[in-house]
Amino acid sequence: MRRKTIVWKLAIVLLLLLGVAISQSSKGTRSISINGHTGDAMVYDIDGKLFVSLESLARVGNGSMSFQGDRIVLTFPSADNPPPHPAVQSSPTGMSPDFMRASVQTLAVLQDWTNVLAYAVQRGVPGDGSRLVIFHDKASEALRLANVAAATDQDRSAFQLLSTEFDHVSNWSNKLVKERRNMNTGQYSMTENALSQDSAYRKINGCMIFLNTMIPSGQFQDDYSCH
Repeated sequence: MRRKTIVWKLAIVLLLLLGVAISQSSKGTRSISINGHTGDAMVYDIDGKLFVSLESLARVGNGSMSFQGDRIVLTFPSADNPPPHPAVQSSPTGMSPDFMRASVQTLAVLQDWTNVLAYAVQRGVPGDGSRLVIFHDKASEALRLANVAAATDQDRSAFQLLSTEFDHVSNWSNKLVKERRNMNTGQYSMTENALSQDSAYRKINGCMIFLNTMIPSGQFQDDYSCH
């Protein structure tokens, strides 16, 4: 599948968000459409200019978000070759529509959790991990709903990979929290490309990309990155 990669400098995003006067600002949930994918996102209206989080754009556009050094990389499916819609692609011998929808929601939460972790460790953000509990709980609940929705053999096979990805993110989160408590996160924030060389992060990101392609297709496939 031909894909487009859009790269923004984090400094530019922060400059736009922080450099604008907030004398006249408001926020609200709006419907956003990206390459035929529609979803709700929180939109901020600051002095007549609209802003939306990168995570929301990736989620609505059925894309992915990752960090490469000081860059944020957004990847979206091509508009002329979008992923099949679950309701169309699914079949009695494939994955069920309910499971596919629940799994996509689970992947979105796992991606948000991973992005927050990657952002934090690269910048040496201090903390004891207490604020990450909400991501763990949201992902755990989303995973539970996906398990409940599993109705076919392919659903159950895909759920095993989804569950393993949850374990990978959870274990990496616990590892990073422990390192932050021991003041060891400098190896990420002070070493160039350290995050991209982290084997746990690479495994999580590889499996995330695979699952975001496989699950919308409606047909189960396996991949070594999810084991």
